[in-house]
Amino acid sequence: MEMDPAGQQVNDSGTAGVIARPPLLFLGALLLGLGADRLLPFVFAVPGGDLILWTVGGCLILIGVALAAAGIRNFSRAATPVPTNEPTRALVTSGVHGWTRNPIYLGMFLVYGGIGVAAHSTWVLVLTLPLAILIRYGVVAREEAYLERRFGDAYLNYKQRVRRWL
Repeated sequence: MEMDPAGQQVNDSGTAGVIARPPLLFLGALLLGLGADRLLPFVFAVPGGDLILWTVGGCLILIGVALAAAGIRNFSRAATPVPTNEPTRALVTSGVHGWTRNPIYLGMFLVYGGIGVAAHSTWVLVLTLPLAILIRYGVVAREEAYLERRFGDAYLNYKQRVRRWL
């Protein structure tokens, strides 16, 4: 049985087998939404107009980038890869991972939503729900099953302490 850098037992060296790289899923949904806006415009009005939407969208983007960057930094410090197509080397449970198990995906959702708001893109926002379902079941569920196999009780204890999203 292999040991990770933190001394935790590791049960396998495979990968999570997610349906696609998550950034590509977010990018695909974004491009699909922006394309749908061009083909079938469905504009939403907000009191205060562009300034409000740009401000709210910009804040969501900044918070999302900061959250994702903090998650990536935690992985880097633990010497474990971020890409889902590489084996996880360590279970990261501190820092931002101490209050959400998926800070990178949460950050990506905030950036995605911020772009949708700033771009006045109703379709990008509408596609948030199908994207969330795709990420939850096609990526997160597979990663969680993989981490349970790989880290056993250490991951199960982490799951009990820390919520999946917020």
